[in-house]
Amino acid sequence: MLNFLLSLGAWCWLILAVVLFALETIIPGAHLLWFGLAAIGTGLFGLLTGMPWQWQLVTFAILSVAAMLQARRYAVTGARSDIPGLNQPGTQYMGRIVTVEEAIRGGRGKVRVGDTLWIAEGPEQPAGSRVRIKGVNGTVLLVERE
Repeated sequence: MLNFLLSLGAWCWLILAVVLFALETIIPGAHLLWFGLAAIGTGLFGLLTGMPWQWQLVTFAILSVAAMLQARRYAVTGARSDIPGLNQPGTQYMGRIVTVEEAIRGGRGKVRVGDTLWIAEGPEQPAGSRVRIKGVNGTVLLVERE
């Protein structure tokens, strides 16, 4: 099998690229895509220059790292939304005054925001009192006395 792969030369990289692209469609996540692009680059470079397989491996490694760094640069910036706090539940409630449903004891209780009960952290408050939402910690609202 190894002799067969070595006899294909640079075409192995193009075959590997097709396999990686096929796997990317089955296992989505844009991880194998970059290695597939590096395999295409290596295969084309190998076909044009006729370099030995050892240097093709080095070229594949360099192109893979370059492709991953380029992908990471674009992934970090990500898409910006025109709706701030879109995927941060509770941030739209900051500053709102709400009613304590279950007394806040030991720093934790529940408050009603609209028709939903939220876990709240803050100073001791009896049920029925009013508090102001001052922040969010995950899905926990941070409250203070009104």
